[in-house]
Amino acid sequence: MEISATGRLEVRITATDVGKRVSVRRRHDPAAEGEKFTDTVGVLASWDDGVLRITRKSGETVRIPEASLVAGKVVPAAPARRRGPAASYEELARVAMRAWPPVESERLGEWELRAASGFTRRANSVLPLGDPGMPLPAALDVVRRWYGDRGLPAYVQTATGAEGTQELLCAELERLGWVREVSAGMWIGALAPIADLGEPDEVAGVVLSRKADEAWLARYQRKGVSEVALKVLGSGPSVWFATVPGAGGGAPAAIGRCVVDGRWAGFAAVEVDPALRRRGLATRVMAALARRALDEGASAAWLQVEEENAGAREMYAGMGFAAHHAYHHYRSP
Repeated sequence: MEISATGRLEVRITATDVGKRVSVRRRHDPAAEGEKFTDTVGVLASWDDGVLRITRKSGETVRIPEASLVAGKVVPAAPARRRGPAASYEELARVAMRAWPPVESERLGEWELRAASGFTRRANSVLPLGDPGMPLPAALDVVRRWYGDRGLPAYVQTATGAEGTQELLCAELERLGWVREVSAGMWIGALAPIADLGEPDEVAGVVLSRKADEAWLARYQRKGVSEVALKVLGSGPSVWFATVPGAGGGAPAAIGRCVVDGRWAGFAAVEVDPALRRRGLATRVMAALARRALDEGASAAWLQVEEENAGAREMYAGMGFAAHHAYHHYRSP
């Protein structure tokens, strides 16, 4: 916190600092005996009518009465990553979109409206990577009509927690009544260490294919996959499907998907038979896919993992992945 020459805490931020990363301290309950304080760090999204709105790295927006402030300052951006590949938010957002493409898209200024008959929010949401070319309320009206014409709910995908992410847009969407339904993390790491995981003979037993065959789909968590879903799954710059055959010719013991796009290899749909978990099958799948991606010239890896999936987060951290930013899907009221 900012402390003056006299040793007093000071508020050194104003409404002109909207859009900057700030750190503030406020009285948690000014009426209580023995004042308690709460610290908040994030992007100052607005300062109107005596209320500050600060969006944290997680995407959560905190409302703080101006009267409760006891200290505040602008803080520098988070330091650059020291481990794994360097990447901007926009680069990763575009790589992820190419790896999970919609079947229909349309531009609205620098926004990308995407649809795929409702198969996953990622392929059925707006990716706003700039200015829509009109005021936000008008742009959101266009979005609602576009998705309504297709019988789909309107979603906007946003990101927080990295340089160039959309804390201000998140706050505006919430102010306009849009509801955040799902949050997940974009994690990145070096590719070569993943390829080195697993015993060579075990990794060699993973079957790689350019198509998701019936066996692969039998293990995929989304049942009754439509033709649209198959098109999304099979599309991307260079798509590979991995299968660990099951005993007796049944459903595979494990599966995975990887899309190679320049220096990036994106992993998805890594799934293991529940009865065979914690036996290294997911590691074998990712190692086999990583080796193929290395052969195609990739050097960095990314994946998306939901916040509540603690087991997956632990496994990926052990492989050298680390969080780059969080992303969220906001649904129209």
